[in-house]
Amino acid sequence: MSKLLQICTHSGSFHADEALAVFMLRLLPRFRFAKLVRSRNPTDWEASDIVVDVSGKYDGKKYFDHHQREFFSTFNDEYKTKLSSAGLVYKHFGREIISTVISLDENIESEKKKIDFLFDKIYCEFVEAVDANDNGIDMYEGKDSLKPRFKDRNFTIAGMISNLNPSWESDATDNDFDTQFEIASKLIGDAFFNYLSYMGNSFLKAKQYVVDAFEDRFNVDPSGKILVFERFIPWKEHLFNVEKENNAIGEPLYVLFPDSSNCWRIAAVPLNSTSFDSRKKLPEPWRGLRDDALSEKTGVPGCIFIHAAGFIGGAQTKDAVIKLAKMAL
Repeated sequence: MSKLLQICTHSGSFHADEALAVFMLRLLPRFRFAKLVRSRNPTDWEASDIVVDVSGKYDGKKYFDHHQREFFSTFNDEYKTKLSSAGLVYKHFGREIISTVISLDENIESEKKKIDFLFDKIYCEFVEAVDANDNGIDMYEGKDSLKPRFKDRNFTIAGMISNLNPSWESDATDNDFDTQFEIASKLIGDAFFNYLSYMGNSFLKAKQYVVDAFEDRFNVDPSGKILVFERFIPWKEHLFNVEKENNAIGEPLYVLFPDSSNCWRIAAVPLNSTSFDSRKKLPEPWRGLRDDALSEKTGVPGCIFIHAAGFIGGAQTKDAVIKLAKMAL
């Protein structure tokens, strides 16, 4: 029988970074049933197989602490955020975690590319925020000049985890803190696991639909500026990547796809994946019109709406949105 491995982190109050670090380690088969010890005793560190967020040491093998004065490590040269224990564990074990959760083989070139993409993507959009929060790094430079419209401290995962610590007036024991830590680790871990699973099992698969539509765009219209998807997919980020890969940045202007009610949508390609501003908005005279009024204005039967901001619209059929797109060009 193989030896039961042991993970160690510090006792007492806990934070999002070590809660996530422990969860990520438990995603690996060798640590799945590992014993967790929460202790500030060096004897327990020595007895453990891996130590996170405590010990004052970082060697990338057994010790993964970031509190020492001389520690300034980042994820790679493109990032400025100092790593926390979560970032350290992810930096060293992230590829293996991704391979395990998504069932990818780094020895297969096509799958290695997927791992490379997910490795950076998951850090950028999930783990880095944990690192920044634990190291006291504000999202905005010159924060004093920005006035928030609302408070979200208790809405963030880090805030939720902080609130899981036992109350200062509860006379909590080490066992109370340990029990709450497991709840906290599952909370942030489930969020991490769900995001990784979505990115690896759903988001990446959508790229091929974008590639196929991009290659077929000249059959839709000679301009090549209209893409048609036969089903809805998360397309925006993939489209920008496909454009870059094909030296065609900025060329597509409209994307057409069916919606959940079996009608069709026409979307103006945004300036970036999170923008409501578009490369070419739908014509101003159409904006804000609906149903018969819109059909009369455009001469296209079966129109449903054009948003007042001009970034999206709808019609009852695929032929109708293709006509609208060609007219909008």
